Parts: sequence; C-alpha cells; structure tokens
Amino acid sequence: MTDTARTNCEPTPALQGVGVGLRTPHYRDFLHASASEVAPADWLEVHSENYFGDGGYDLHVLQTLRRDYPLSLHGVGMGLGSAQGFSEQHISRLQRLIERTEPALVSEHLCWGAIAGRHLNDLLPLPLMQSALDLVCQRVDALQTHLQRQVLIENVSTYLRFNQDDMSEAEFLAALVRRTGCGILLDINNLYVNQHNHGEDAQQALSIMAGLPAGAIGEIHLAGHLQTDICLVDDHGSQVADPVWELFRQTGQMLPAGIPVLIEWDTAIPALPVLLQEAQKARDVLATLPAQKRVAA
Repeated sequence: MTDTARTNCEPTPALQGVGVGLRTPHYRDFLHASASEVAPADWLEVHSENYFGDGGYDLHVLQTLRRDYPLSLHGVGMGLGSAQGFSEQHISRLQRLIERTEPALVSEHLCWGAIAGRHLNDLLPLPLMQSALDLVCQRVDALQTHLQRQVLIENVSTYLRFNQDDMSEAEFLAALVRRTGCGILLDINNLYVNQHNHGEDAQQALSIMAGLPAGAIGEIHLAGHLQTDICLVDDHGSQVADPVWELFRQTGQMLPAGIPVLIEWDTAIPALPVLLQEAQKARDVLATLPAQKRVAA
C-alpha cells in the first residue's frame, strides 16, 4: 500500500466476544430477538455478495438487524488472486454495502476464482510463490485504497499444493500483512484441515501468526468439516470437531486477547439454538485462558 493509501485507511474497529454467521433460516429468530431486546449473539457476520442488491427482503433484514448487532462483512466472490483481476462492479457494490451497513470488519479470502471471463464460484488455492505474492499485494493495495479501510484476508482450506510453492501459506500471509497493512482473518478449522490433508504444521503456522504486529489478526473463524475416505472437506456443515477446539485453545494461548471469534455454519444449517450452543462452547474455551491472553467475551 502506498503511504497515502495507508494513511487514509481506517484502522480495523474492534468487535467483542463471539458472533455467528447470519443465514436465511434464522432471519425470523434474530428479528424476534431484536424486537424483544434479547440478543442471542454478540455480533453477526454475513456473506457480502448476498446483500449486493439495491433492495429486497435480505437487505431489509440486514439493515434492521444492524441497528442492534455489530456487523462483519465476509466476501466469498472477489477472487483476489484471479489472473484476470477482479470486477470493478463487484468492488462498487461492496463499497455501497459498506456505506449502507457500516460494518466493523470487512474480509476476503486468499484465493482465485475466475478465468477466461468465467466465475467458478469457488475459493481456489493460489501457488505460494513470490510472483503470486506480488500480484495479491497489488490487489489488496487497490482494494484497500478503493474502500479506504483495512481489509482482512482469510487463510483457506485446500485439497492440493503446487510444486512451485516456495513458502507456506502462513509465511505468504505474514508477508502480505507487512507489505500492505491488511489484517488476517484466521480460520482455525482451515488450519486443521490443511494439516490433515497436506501434513502441514498448524502449530508452526500459529507461531508465524503470533509474530505479526499487534492487531494484525482481526478475527477468528471456527467451523465444522466433513471426514471422507481421502481427505477432510471444509463444508461448514456440522459442529466444530474436538481437534479444532483444541487448536483454538492453543491459538488463544499464543495470540493477544480481544480477537473476536465467529462460529460458521453454512450447510445442513441447524436450528438457531444449536448454533448458539457452539458459540457458548467458544466462550467456555476462552474462559479457561489465562487472564492476559483471554479473548474478550
């Protein structure tokens, strides 16, 4: 990021506690909770692209709930690493949504997702090499300059690695932070999935993340995964697995206090009380941490 752009970017505001992803089946539950002044979650996160329209029920619900809940916008369709670049229209729609909802956080993924004018609707892995890092740094600079705010970049789950890789994903993200001033959305389940699928060391990745400047880790994600015969699939369709809870506990012991935590559940979505039970488990883990490392909940 240029010096001018870095000066103009707003620092990432702080969310507190444990949030949940807002999904359509839970709209009525949250609207009812808002009306009764009983907040079932500390904050909400949504997939940005679901609210790009200029009207409609989804945007109405989001703007209504935004009065009562801090909000995080989590993008799934930009594809920062796509060789063809990202859509200016996409960025303009994101900027409009930011203006409408004033989120505390805005995030994207470390991935690509488009080629030859076609969008593949997936979070595809980048080769972890210097040329890819240079490209993503340019894209993140451009995005933050356009939005005039810091953006968090999430580590992703993958099912392959490239022979050309000359750094780990954690090293790639650390360099990205230092070169652009972006933040990191640290997905603990993705660390575990990649450790299982590729034999990578999640502890080593956490050590690299812990060495970043204060405030670089802006959010933590927890989610469930699917066990298959050949790999783990990051499907966000079940409760958080015990090894992921343990890795989350270790994360809390290594990173500074105060990082907001999100429970993601995107497929086979359960009744809201099940999701909120997962959020309470996260609070229970945080409560076991030493006071100086405890994430505010």
